[in-house]
Amino acid sequence: MSDSNQSGLSDNALGALAYFSFVPAFFFLAVAPYNRKPIVRFHAWQSLILDVFVAIIWWLLGFGPEIFALNGTALLIYEWARIAFLVAVALLLIGLILSALSGKSAKLPLLGAWSDRQSNR
Repeated sequence: MSDSNQSGLSDNALGALAYFSFVPAFFFLAVAPYNRKPIVRFHAWQSLILDVFVAIIWWLLGFGPEIFALNGTALLIYEWARIAFLVAVALLLIGLILSALSGKSAKLPLLGAWSDRQSNR
């Protein structure tokens, strides 16, 4: 486990906090001494990019009923698929939080490599 920061939290705990929303992730990238720690930067970058991708996908999914003229049963199935997407994102975030707390850097495909490069700048 890494050393505690001035806040009393370890770098692993700070990395896990970055996944709770874009606010702590952005904070950790903008404020010293957090933005000088590679593990915190990695999780903050990965969290921010994941948040952007999820927001874009969710926004695009909102157009489905109009594009495909869904109604009745098809609309119900579509809404259940959107709920399944949210559940999958929640489970992914829980996994990333637990990974960060354990000191591991679970790298998501594409996002993880980019986040790793950004954290080591």
